[in-house]
Amino acid sequence: MELNPSELTPVINRLKRAQGQLGAVTRMLEEGQDCKDVVTQLAAVSKALDRAGFAIIATGLEQCIVQKDATMNKKDLEKLFLSLA
Repeated sequence: MELNPSELTPVINRLKRAQGQLGAVTRMLEEGQDCKDVVTQLAAVSKALDRAGFAIIATGLEQCIVQKDATMNKKDLEKLFLSLA
């Protein structure tokens, strides 16, 4: 299955932000920053990656399944997956 890149623009942006956050975590560790601050930033990176993954899954499912319930859209599927996290 190929995912449509234009549909994934928000996911790509989220991953780029997470990449920047991860770089900040590395710098914080190298600079000896407070443990609490480092862990807080690392948790933000982890959450961003989780959300990106769920969005990709939701997009893929939307492309693969026949929608029998017309009220379900990509955002609804993403919310369902996020509720499992």
